[in-house]
Amino acid sequence: SRLSLSLCLLGINSSINHSLIHMAGIFPQDPALPIGSTLTATCSVSPDLGLHASSLFWSLNGRRLPSSSYSVLSPTALSVTLPGLPASRQRSGDNLVCHNHGGHVLAGSCLYIGMPPVKPVNLTCWSRNTKDLTCRWAPGGQGETFIKTKYTLKYKLRWYGRERECEEYNAAQPYSCYIPRDLALFTPYEIWVEATNLLGSATSDVITLDILDVVTTDPPSGVSVSRVGNLEDHLSVRWESPPALKDFLFQAKYQIRYRLEDNSDWKVMDDVGNQTSCRLAGLRPGTVYFVQVRCNPVGIFGSRRSGIWSEWSHPTAASTPHSERVLSGSCDSKSGDSNSTLRRELKQFFGWVRNHAYGCGGMSIKLYDQWRVWMQKSHKTRNQVGKDSPRLCCNYLTRHGGIRS
Repeated sequence: SRLSLSLCLLGINSSINHSLIHMAGIFPQDPALPIGSTLTATCSVSPDLGLHASSLFWSLNGRRLPSSSYSVLSPTALSVTLPGLPASRQRSGDNLVCHNHGGHVLAGSCLYIGMPPVKPVNLTCWSRNTKDLTCRWAPGGQGETFIKTKYTLKYKLRWYGRERECEEYNAAQPYSCYIPRDLALFTPYEIWVEATNLLGSATSDVITLDILDVVTTDPPSGVSVSRVGNLEDHLSVRWESPPALKDFLFQAKYQIRYRLEDNSDWKVMDDVGNQTSCRLAGLRPGTVYFVQVRCNPVGIFGSRRSGIWSEWSHPTAASTPHSERVLSGSCDSKSGDSNSTLRRELKQFFGWVRNHAYGCGGMSIKLYDQWRVWMQKSHKTRNQVGKDSPRLCCNYLTRHGGIRS
């Protein structure tokens, strides 16, 4: 409030005649009022100035107020009544000024017209390395009080320890605070936010958390997306584990999401597990896809709870080969109707190997990929494969570097 007052008075003092200091004053001085209030202020001048109250006038934020709102209380006192006051135009307060007949400033007062704070909500906290903590919240209600409101993040150990205040606030993110050090592990904290201004105060709900349960990481790095040979409906995604927690005992689980170039809707793959690669199957041929990956640390120092999902990695783009076929996508054989297509293809492939692949020894995913490429180029459906298929397929695989007999 002192900062707001100084900013308000700065505008008044810049135009005041300093020879008149202590010769005039306004009451009430710097009032704080709820929106819609009615204010009556009085400007009193010293008889030594030789000014009559009827020669004075008022202004609010540089705009002269109508004389119909004035009342001459005495030869040295002039009041003004302001009904239904709107919210302050600036958080530092509105300037109410008393002038002499020549326009010189005699005295000024800052008006703080706004609302008391509402209980802050949505308080969440996370730690990037188990040694720090960042908390973020939202102001309650409509979020605007129209006057300077101070938010203070407070915390303490749940069963002992003194109450402490967070000190590192981010001007770019006004509803957040960073605690860089001196945090205990394996012990829960109680954390809350207090909001105060000249019209009142409010306190958020208290949240209880253990630092180890709110650990997050940087997004996975080195995300790459590439084609799988000439398969028109597959893409291979690879990434590197976040380096920030490499010194801690934890497992990471990952999520992938992807979308079409001309579509803003992301499809999320939840079942990637802790592997650092995944093949997207059943995609639309000849299409550009954007892919992102994020990480969730699990079991930090034996904690039973999952951590907090990281931000998504920067989008990485790749396109599938062109084909006339159109499919929908999935990540593996566990989810979606498109995975039924993949399972059906695998079943048919292994049946083909068992019944027809007399000259092909051994099996691998490469053999399967090449079989699918041959099927696509042959423009035949799975059910139309004839008796010549075994010989042709084995010859094709042999010519193109597949498993040889």
